[in-house]
Amino acid sequence: MSGPDRRLRKLLSSPLALFSGGIVILLLLCAAIGPLIYGGQALEMSADRLAGPSAQDWLGTDELGRSVLVQMILGSRTSLFVGLAAAVSATVAGALIGAVSGFGGRGLDNFVMRITEIFQVMPSFVLAAVIVALWGPGMGKIVLVIALLSWPQTARMMRGEVLRIRSLDYVAAAQCLGMRPWEVLWREVVPNAIAPVITLGTLIVGQAILLEAGLAFFGLGSPDVASWGKMLNSGQRFFYQAWWLSVFPGVAIFVTVLAFNLAGDKLAEVFNPRSEH
Repeated sequence: MSGPDRRLRKLLSSPLALFSGGIVILLLLCAAIGPLIYGGQALEMSADRLAGPSAQDWLGTDELGRSVLVQMILGSRTSLFVGLAAAVSATVAGALIGAVSGFGGRGLDNFVMRITEIFQVMPSFVLAAVIVALWGPGMGKIVLVIALLSWPQTARMMRGEVLRIRSLDYVAAAQCLGMRPWEVLWREVVPNAIAPVITLGTLIVGQAILLEAGLAFFGLGSPDVASWGKMLNSGQRFFYQAWWLSVFPGVAIFVTVLAFNLAGDKLAEVFNPRSEH
């Protein structure tokens, strides 16, 4: 059985992978289809303010009489967009930097690794809050800030894989055939080193969602979009009167981050080159 078939079979035979993958797919479907169904009700207010969960409003209403379910669905778009966009940006940037660092010689490698260490010792949330406070809120700015704080993880992973693969026989054979060093890197090394980096990017999605929710909770999120963190912020004033305003967004954040982390852990286990046998 080939490598890809074996990995796919291993994923499909894991209840944990199926569970976390199912939750991720469900969240993506809600974010994609939900606003098409409920989007027009996002700003609709009613006299049923702070009404508890019922057959009419499954997750209750907020202080303005708006459906919490609709706000949750719209908030999922914000969380997933920020998480996925930041993870993709950090993964691409980190992979490029890590590949160049691992293949570019000791001097360049030492310089890049010292830069990554500086980023990694910084308190991510505090730094993100300061940057967003200075730049001003906005979805694009939040994605950029989170990606800026996350790329060192993928850079170090890619660098480690490049260092491992560049010492293998087929890389030496490619060099003996006259291929230029950077051609060897992009054609022979990077394609075989990228899988673990992509799985690490899955873990960054959960980190980015949690960071965005924290920023929104403290009023640093984008003011013109629904957000689970913003719902937590507004719901804390009514916690003893209307617990559902805080509990449901909190559960959504917890489940979403857990699902992406479990999926990332399982993908990392399956695509780990040391677990082939």
